[in-house]
Amino acid sequence: MDRTEKHAFVAEMAAVFAETSMVVVTQNKGMTVADVTKLRRQMRAAGATYKVAKNRLATLALDGTRFDGIAPLLKGPTALAWCRDPVAVAKAAIEFAKTNDKFVVLGGALGTQMLDASGVKALSELPSLDALRSSILGLLNAPATKIAAVLQAPGGQVARVLAAYATKDEAATDEAA
Repeated sequence: MDRTEKHAFVAEMAAVFAETSMVVVTQNKGMTVADVTKLRRQMRAAGATYKVAKNRLATLALDGTRFDGIAPLLKGPTALAWCRDPVAVAKAAIEFAKTNDKFVVLGGALGTQMLDASGVKALSELPSLDALRSSILGLLNAPATKIAAVLQAPGGQVARVLAAYATKDEAATDEAA
């Protein structure tokens, strides 16, 4: 990389850090190209981005952003993963770390809150944004369903009482005959 490419990279990463909500720092020592390709596919499927970055350039890009607390994690062969949905990137990283022992999650940052590896793991165990939206929608629809059931219940009870009287009357006429 020449100097202009480095400046462009730092500017690009600074722009990414300005618009994302979650950054995960990982260590990728000894991973094969096939492993990294599989990881990138999983990240892309989750809506996240995974990039191997020079530590010095990533540190320069972190300066002045809300993620500057992760700079001490940038030692050795590291890579960054980010996404607007914090749970998605954490889930994708932790899922891949379970299947590949050469991929280690070092920590991350959720806004200004710094997370260690266990914090990222705890975040990955939360339901995704889409799952939360669907559960909220279910809660909003539940009262309407319950109201409909309550309104239908008296009619059903009246029908059952009438049916019981009808069968009782039939039983009484059968016994008399």
